[in-house]
Amino acid sequence: MLEFLTPAFWIAVGQIILIDILLGGDNAVVIALACRGLPKQQRKLGIIYGTAGAIVLRVILIAFALALLAIPYLKVVGGLLLVWIGVKLLLPPEEDDEHANIASSDKLWSAVKTVIVADLVMSVDNVLAIAGAAENAGQHQIFLVIFGLIVSIPIIVAGSQLVLKLMDRFPIIITLGGMLLGWIAGHMIFTDPALHEHLPDSKAWEYGFAIAGALLVLALGKGLAARRPAGSEAA
Repeated sequence: MLEFLTPAFWIAVGQIILIDILLGGDNAVVIALACRGLPKQQRKLGIIYGTAGAIVLRVILIAFALALLAIPYLKVVGGLLLVWIGVKLLLPPEEDDEHANIASSDKLWSAVKTVIVADLVMSVDNVLAIAGAAENAGQHQIFLVIFGLIVSIPIIVAGSQLVLKLMDRFPIIITLGGMLLGWIAGHMIFTDPALHEHLPDSKAWEYGFAIAGALLVLALGKGLAARRPAGSEAA
């Protein structure tokens, strides 16, 4: 029990909280994008439920992070999934077509699922940093991870709400958020162990893949939005 009083324990707690805050910027953008189509009274619920579900999955991922990162083509699949999510989030929320009859609660849970899936894909790399920070805590590693992530929840929730307010005022942030997912997807694909060994190990290639991912999401998102009937573009 005295281990909880040691400086090493609290240093690890601080590191985990800091890591999750620093790496949570893209998560806040995804959460805000997924929840922007919800009624304003449900946005906070969507943010809280989505964040909580993502945190739970992240804790589970900690135990398998090293093994997952070694699986060939897993990052490629994850990157393509992120591209699809980014494109989907760039499309205006549908309000007056066949989806108009979807119950408000169904829309809420749809947003929550989008948040959890996107966070799950993006967290494969992030959890390694958290696991590394907890490494020196001995038998309390899992407790440290859970404690650090729980403490970071209100910060991520507040960040998501801020991004939502900015999106309402500056719609360009929605496009930039979708491109951010494409950027992460491109970087993820480049670092897949099955591909990385066949590609030049240079920053130029790394950034090239990331830029290509961002532009792909932008092109697909804008292209699909332009093909929608005019009445469905009330965002």
